[in-house]
Amino acid sequence: MRLLLLGATGFLGRHVAARAAGHDVVTASRRPGAADLWLDPGADPSGLERALRAVRADAVVNCGGAVDGTPAELVDGNVTAVSRLVEAVRARGCRLVHVGSAAEYGTVPAGVPVVETARPQPVGSYGVTKLAGTSLVQTLQDSVVLRVFNPVGPGAPPSSLPGKVVAQLARGSSEIRTGPLDAVRDYVDVRDVADAILAAADSGARGVLNAGSGVPTLSRDLVRTLLALAPGRTLTEEAGGSSRSPAVPWQQADLTVVTRSLPWKPVFTLRESLLDLLQEEGC
Repeated sequence: MRLLLLGATGFLGRHVAARAAGHDVVTASRRPGAADLWLDPGADPSGLERALRAVRADAVVNCGGAVDGTPAELVDGNVTAVSRLVEAVRARGCRLVHVGSAAEYGTVPAGVPVVETARPQPVGSYGVTKLAGTSLVQTLQDSVVLRVFNPVGPGAPPSSLPGKVVAQLARGSSEIRTGPLDAVRDYVDVRDVADAILAAADSGARGVLNAGSGVPTLSRDLVRTLLALAPGRTLTEEAGGSSRSPAVPWQQADLTVVTRSLPWKPVFTLRESLLDLLQEEGC
């Protein structure tokens, strides 16, 4: 299968590219010279259509998008760019696999794994714009959205909790500072997510599928596991931190539908994910 991989140099995209054995993958990035193709829908709206004609892909995998920024920047990355992609895919007539986010669910009942049919109640601009992107993708007949929970593993960015902690470890900090760690999250290895995306590309699955570990983890326990793997540091929780965490105190993915729809299930443990993250960063 020939895939056009958008966002190929990002945290998730690079793992999709690395694990795509058996696929003919053409990579694309907004960073000039970083991938097979330079594609920036904002700077060159018609570039997507030209790329799809040239690549003749069987499926497009969209790992691009904006994770943070102003509301306008989030709209550009998660709504406007997706709208242009959807129209280009519609004209080409190929399959689209789109990376969504558990942030689309927002607040859910504590203790109950969230299912794909749950009513979305996003908190903040990021979740709202990701939900809008999902809605646009669902206008295509041959499409699937993977709602990714909290990815962790090699290359986790500093904007994520594990990435922030490891960045401090890499600087040699003896005191690790975080915001409050009372939120419960579903931390899933980025390589498991990459495998789910590739399985979705090969399948005929449609609609929305959760991509998580199915395991709820207290964020404090995640950080303590990291510090146990890199001992000799102390932990200080400071006021503030992410404004989303108090508003969404608990999330866990229900994997019933995705494991029935795809030949996939998560295989990495959280400890393995964190150890591999530390090793990649030289900690």
